[in-house]
Amino acid sequence: MDDFPLLSVMTYLPLVGALIIFFWAKATPQATRQIALWTTVATFVLSLVMLVGFDADESGMQWREHAEWLPGVGINYDMGVDGISVFLVILTTLISVIAIVASFGSIQTRVREYFIAMLLLEVGMIGVFVSLDLFLFYVFFELTLIPMALLIGIWGSANRVYAAIKFFLYTLAGSLLMLVGIVATYQAYFEETGIRTLNILELQQGNYGNTFQLWVFAAFFIAFAIKIPMWPFHTWLPDAHVEAPTAGSVILAAVLLKMGGYGLIRFNLSLFEQAAEDWAPWIMVLSVIAIIYGALVALPQPDMKKLIAYSSVSHMGFVTLGIFALNMQGLYGAMIVMLAHGLNTGLLFLCVGVVYDRAHTRLISAFGGLATRMPVYSTIFGVAMFASIGLPGLSGFVGEFLAILGAFREYEWAGVIAMFVVILSAWYMMWMFQRVVFGRAAGELPDPHDGALTEEERAMLASQGGHGHGHGGHGHAVAAVSGGSGQDGITGEDRAESEHVPLLHAEGEESVYADHGADAHADDEHGHRFEMPDVNARELATLIPLVILTIVLGVYPQPFMEVMQSSLEAVLQPFGGAGT
Repeated sequence: MDDFPLLSVMTYLPLVGALIIFFWAKATPQATRQIALWTTVATFVLSLVMLVGFDADESGMQWREHAEWLPGVGINYDMGVDGISVFLVILTTLISVIAIVASFGSIQTRVREYFIAMLLLEVGMIGVFVSLDLFLFYVFFELTLIPMALLIGIWGSANRVYAAIKFFLYTLAGSLLMLVGIVATYQAYFEETGIRTLNILELQQGNYGNTFQLWVFAAFFIAFAIKIPMWPFHTWLPDAHVEAPTAGSVILAAVLLKMGGYGLIRFNLSLFEQAAEDWAPWIMVLSVIAIIYGALVALPQPDMKKLIAYSSVSHMGFVTLGIFALNMQGLYGAMIVMLAHGLNTGLLFLCVGVVYDRAHTRLISAFGGLATRMPVYSTIFGVAMFASIGLPGLSGFVGEFLAILGAFREYEWAGVIAMFVVILSAWYMMWMFQRVVFGRAAGELPDPHDGALTEEERAMLASQGGHGHGHGGHGHAVAAVSGGSGQDGITGEDRAESEHVPLLHAEGEESVYADHGADAHADDEHGHRFEMPDVNARELATLIPLVILTIVLGVYPQPFMEVMQSSLEAVLQPFGGAGT
């Protein structure tokens, strides 16, 4: 079994699936979906085999693969996993399966091309986490760029081309900086030892000067800070999330952002220890700014996807906060936050996708009272929301608590500020949840029996003869009113979209909506009906695994931490050992 190239098979199996779809030109959309699904399922199974055969007591790389590639210039084919990367690989393969299933209903155009892009993206993501050669790592890192840009630019929303180009340029700029750092490190190691190599484990043995470390550390750091993304390199993320298809947003949040955190641990801490200590105070400042900024900007967002996108900026700030605390609590926290964020935020974007597939809008003001229409959905959405705000017993709490604890030990001010900012995450998440699940949709007449009606609402009810509709009457297209979900914070193109959203009503009752799609009209003209059915079996298949893992990671994180422990201790050894 030790001779079986498990990592290579796992990495390139999605490529085989993509090639089958590519060359089978007459494959039906259904056949294409099935090929993509079973390819990703098989890849996920292989990742579980990898985990079963992983020795948690071993700090070094396992499942090693080595082959000479370009030995004259020190480039070889090196792969391996340790406690830092093993769960990120499994997260990647799991999210890939879920993203494929989530795409079955929503992707109806260019189906072959879409699933080819998804499978190629999985190749790149797995490759990033298992590569031990910097050249090979860079190839896989760049491979993730093109499929993701295509997913946004072709299958995204109205401003998809702008978002795709912005994503491409930001990530490319970071990649070029990283390439400069790779070349500089390669040359410095050669000048010191006379050995040409790009093997990460060998480069870690180099003795690099302080000035060299400061500059090359900065090159790697900016590349990974863009990917995380950290403030002030974050501006590509909200556009990419808002415009990407649901599955694209899930992968972007759950996996691609984690490549930045992984890179900081694998390269910045392992290669440039002195520079990491010198830069740490400044990075802690940036981390705290990111945590505060992301939370504050998320508060007024009218679009659910954009709110979750800015929340990611805040949550990923806890990753860098934990990493550069340079102690075990901080690193544990950073790793758990990455896993928890992958589960929680992936779940949140899937929940947004569920209602978007029905209503074709993401505006918070368009929804209300979903608890009565979609009780199962509302329950799952609630779990995702509580996990995101760090409720004890769910995955979000463990990681952020450890990251704050680690930061507090080294930088008390950072730990205190981060602890209080957690309150803001509860504010914006519960604000969204209350309006979507319990609030009243824009344009829906208020309940005349509501004891908290505004004067405007009373006047509107009086103009309608005193017959309100609350959450259960026959609807009429009326101007948006204050109260309920309202339209707070909506201006410009957000308001334009809100004028073309369906009015939501109880199942089985007449509903009226405006401009639902290109050919839809009010049902009094063409008889169209708009319903909000609860989640179906396919949607449950994507949501339930993430709910279960969110609870498991929150209740019993110890098995995850035991697998990570030896590898994290090895990373911290140059900084004074695991006891710091």
